[in-house]
Amino acid sequence: MQNFPNSSRYRVLLLTTTRSYRGPAFLAAARKLNIEIIQGIDMPQELATHWVDGLAIDFSRREESVQKIVAFAQDTALDGILAVDDSGTILAALASEALNLPHNAISAAEASSNKYIMRQLLSDAQLQIPAFQIHTTAENLAEIAQQISFPCVVKPLNLNGSRGVIRANSEQELLAAIKRCALLLSSLFGDDEAVPFLIETYIPGIEIALEGLMVDGRLRVLALYDKPDPLEGPFFEETIYVTPSRLPAATQSAIMNCAGKAARALGLVTGPIHAELRINEQGSWIIEIAGRSIGGLCSETLLFGINTSLEELILRQLCSLELNGIEQVKDARGVMMIPIPNAGLLRGVDGIEKAESIAYIERVEITAPINNPLQPVPEGDGYLGFIFATAQTPQEVENALREAHTKLDFHIDPLLPMITQY
Repeated sequence: MQNFPNSSRYRVLLLTTTRSYRGPAFLAAARKLNIEIIQGIDMPQELATHWVDGLAIDFSRREESVQKIVAFAQDTALDGILAVDDSGTILAALASEALNLPHNAISAAEASSNKYIMRQLLSDAQLQIPAFQIHTTAENLAEIAQQISFPCVVKPLNLNGSRGVIRANSEQELLAAIKRCALLLSSLFGDDEAVPFLIETYIPGIEIALEGLMVDGRLRVLALYDKPDPLEGPFFEETIYVTPSRLPAATQSAIMNCAGKAARALGLVTGPIHAELRINEQGSWIIEIAGRSIGGLCSETLLFGINTSLEELILRQLCSLELNGIEQVKDARGVMMIPIPNAGLLRGVDGIEKAESIAYIERVEITAPINNPLQPVPEGDGYLGFIFATAQTPQEVENALREAHTKLDFHIDPLLPMITQY
């Protein structure tokens, strides 16, 4: 439990995981706003007795978790429930409905957490999206592969951060991608003879991210991020985000309009959204849209008004406080999510001081623990760390991030196979 002044006027339950990067930023914002935060941590019930700094909740047992949150709220009144990532959005909606707190409809939370439902709703709204099909691994995969146009993309229904997303350019590559995706899902959720997955048309073009708030069903755009590295596959690990966008004003306006329509199509009416779009000669294509804020430490690139963070704006809206200072600062800002080059054990990192000495670099933060295993996408969902930069122009930011990355030297030992003797 976090220590807050007795004069705190508001109390928020923050649904998070033990692996999330997002908690500290929300805690810092809450202290600034004098909002008390209760952390609802996703963990199995058998570990709950060892967790003393918050409320232990098993996100996979939603009915039981809602009952636990409602019982907690009987003695400790809550003003809002906020999920920091996709894993908690449905639970947040269910618990908020039970307590009559501000929330998106449960159907909207489900749609933003399930790519197939999302695609159906976006299609019904006549938005420009990839052609898509849902299949399971119990089907005849060879027959499926013969019916697909290439290039295509295989996607799990529920994972984020490009996890399990694989491009295929031929029948052989498609079969390999499906098997690889199925293996990942089995390792995460247990063996299932009928693992569902999507096959989508690959959409060429540049990719951009949008950060916004839904306020009474209308989108208030907070930032557009350029992604200057081409995301063409076979895997789609993200690296550099730079804001403000360098796209023409008319293109940016079309992106914002498309994202707003997509959010409303899913039924998102309140709270943060994070959208991923592709832009080509045919216009704006919605790739993903989620009812939560940007992941990792990337929100640190956003600053509004006079030193106002993204997390402050989100908490202000949740607690019905005035949303002032919502204009983004004029400086160009960016982050590189440092990619994992290969699987192995991280033994050490050199060159951090050299990287931080590059003009416009604010800091380098290595988040991957030393002597712990690393796994790149499509199986992995983490990064080696983050590089942050601020300058007068987006190009200066991008150049600084790229140069700083060249100064870092990661020592990664290969994973040795385990040999069992009988």
